[in-house]
Amino acid sequence: MQNRIIEKGKLLDENGNIREPGYSKEYLLEYNRDDVKAKKWRLKEWDYYYVGNDDYAICLTISDMGYIGAMSATFIDFKTPAQVTKSSVFFFPMGKLHMPNTTAKGDAVCKNGDVEMSFINDGTTRHLFGKYPKFGDNGEDLSFDFKLFDNPEECMFIATPFDKPKYFYYNAKINCLSCKGEFRFGNKVYNLDDALGTLDWGRGVWTYDNTWYWGSLQTILPDGKKFGFNIGYGFGNTSAASENMLFYDGKAHKLEDVKFNIPGDGTDNVRYMEPWTFTSSDGRLELDFEPIIDRQAPVDLKVMCMIPHQVFGWFSGKCILDDGTVIHLDKVLGFAEKVHNKW
Repeated sequence: MQNRIIEKGKLLDENGNIREPGYSKEYLLEYNRDDVKAKKWRLKEWDYYYVGNDDYAICLTISDMGYIGAMSATFIDFKTPAQVTKSSVFFFPMGKLHMPNTTAKGDAVCKNGDVEMSFINDGTTRHLFGKYPKFGDNGEDLSFDFKLFDNPEECMFIATPFDKPKYFYYNAKINCLSCKGEFRFGNKVYNLDDALGTLDWGRGVWTYDNTWYWGSLQTILPDGKKFGFNIGYGFGNTSAASENMLFYDGKAHKLEDVKFNIPGDGTDNVRYMEPWTFTSSDGRLELDFEPIIDRQAPVDLKVMCMIPHQVFGWFSGKCILDDGTVIHLDKVLGFAEKVHNKW
């Protein structure tokens, strides 16, 4: 079921459908919003960065969702634990943000009122800087200025169709980026020189009602090598490939299916803050997960909803690389989420 794309080409065919569904370990399929045949107000483009260590993290997003745009920021304190999430929303960007067509190079820059964010990518270094005045619950300002570098040789790309013509999802996850810099929240400075960063880069036209699962981790192992993973499912027709990968020392190792075992999932009593487990169909990922904090900011208007549960916590267990090497994790910080959207 795992179709690996190995040749360069266009993402979409002349009808606006994914030309070759599957996964790759580098940017091979060329995305261009001019090739999209669906209504442009249905097109969604975003760059989301997560940067953190074991004590704190910052999440930053610039998004053009067609009829709505947003700059979002999250501060997470893992020790307390506590979190603050705010979004600066504007209407009908419709491509005016000129989001990059590729992860390799290009800038995402946005300003709405006093909120400003710039994600500058020169092909080697990603420079993120900006400000969010009155971000905190007590009016504290948020500002950030840091650089991400050491792009891994391999990462995760997946081209996923939907069972509806002209609808698609093209997604990249780049884990284990090194960081230098800081952010300020109120009067406190948070140094990020020991942090690692992940980019979630997405472009696509989605169907109306979707639920997806996503998990991510990045760390430096005792041997000094960077290790991470990307796991997830539930979004679009994934019969050609899953997005499940392990990352070790810049190389990607493909997994088959991964199942999130969330207490009460599928019922009206989902218990996100109880321990989870994760299992893979190929036996190469077996993990326990101890939640710390559930980052949620639900909006439910019935005809439109955004109900995210991004849960941060400690992963323990084993992951097996392509050559059979076993990576043992003992309470390594990461996150896993279940999100339901109707829009």
